[in-house]
Amino acid sequence: FSVLAVVGENMRHRKGLAGRVFKALGDDDINISAIAQGSSELNISIVVSRNDEAKALNAIHRAFFGIGRKPLNVYLVGTGLIGGTLLNQIQDQIDFLQNKKSLNIKIVGLADIDRMVFDKNGIHLDSWQKTLNASRLESNPEKFVETMIANKLQNSVFVDCTASTALTLAYPRILNNSISIVTPNKKANSDTMEFYNQLKDIVRENNTQFLYETNVGAGLPVIDLIHNLVLAGDEIHRIEGVLSGTLSYIFNTMSSERLFSEVVKDAKLKGYTEPDPREDLNGMDAARKILILAREIGESLELSDVRVENLVPEEARSAENEDKFFEILAEYDQQMREKVIDAEHRGLRLRYIATLENSNAMVGLKEVAEDHPFYQMKGSDNIIAIYSKYYETPMVIKGPGAGANVTAAGILADLLKAAIH
Repeated sequence: FSVLAVVGENMRHRKGLAGRVFKALGDDDINISAIAQGSSELNISIVVSRNDEAKALNAIHRAFFGIGRKPLNVYLVGTGLIGGTLLNQIQDQIDFLQNKKSLNIKIVGLADIDRMVFDKNGIHLDSWQKTLNASRLESNPEKFVETMIANKLQNSVFVDCTASTALTLAYPRILNNSISIVTPNKKANSDTMEFYNQLKDIVRENNTQFLYETNVGAGLPVIDLIHNLVLAGDEIHRIEGVLSGTLSYIFNTMSSERLFSEVVKDAKLKGYTEPDPREDLNGMDAARKILILAREIGESLELSDVRVENLVPEEARSAENEDKFFEILAEYDQQMREKVIDAEHRGLRLRYIATLENSNAMVGLKEVAEDHPFYQMKGSDNIIAIYSKYYETPMVIKGPGAGANVTAAGILADLLKAAIH
């Protein structure tokens, strides 16, 4: 154990001083084993674990004297396109954050599918890939979490840039150890309602943050907006959205003169689809997103409650390879073409829309008229329309719903929210 003493004259006349001490330690998850105040009231003494000594001193110095930049210790799993772009953006912003925001971001842990590396002093951002490749530690999610917890670094944030379901199962343990989580991974919030509520309860009970703005709409401010509307007493009656950048591009590009299978191939070549396009066409990505929005406004729904229109023909769902998949998909070109022509003749357009209304959630193809907010969509944009007690004419949020830069920017924004918490 270690004894820390906060010493000063006239302490008895300083209201709330002890509260500031205890709050500073509590914010950094430092347990106090004993406290005492001398009869002279010139000092408050606190007993903490010796392992927490440096962390406790830093917390108190920062709370009372503003000494040094506030640290933000980041552990990142998933250094692919999104994670790598995030690291580049942090490197670009590092001077601004240090000089203008007094925030010192350090990447203290990295992991990809093969390797992981840790450095309490911070991994150099201009050579992170080389450092990771040179590491002799094999990637192991369980050991990564154990090391992160054991390090006991103040103001730590875990960033999950994977699509792993297994990793999300560690979220309760991470949050219970006062490590905040920032993630674009939708798997946790679209898991069972019981697991979703468990995470929310842990966040309320612990001084920590669970931020996931990029779960829906990449960098679009959708979830934060919904939180603010609900907080202000608004009642959201209906949400409609084109929530898949892939399906947005496909149906914004479709016409009576284009074949469905060709447009899907084009989307894949442009990098809009997953490596297996069936993961986009089956509608589950949009289903998870509308489920998350439903839960954010207070609905108690499971993923199985969302009605999903799967655009992958039955015969193509088990195709052994990509060529076979596109071969089968081409057999349905005429069927999709007839739907497009029929809509065009009536002045309508097809969109793959997620809808939430009256506790019912569904995703599927819909026809929209010229006066609908989704009629004039282009490219791979996402769009969300929110109908509420305050907004009878829908509030519409539109913009890039996918892409490394916008998603990484959304993650970085959540990181900064966690830092100032």
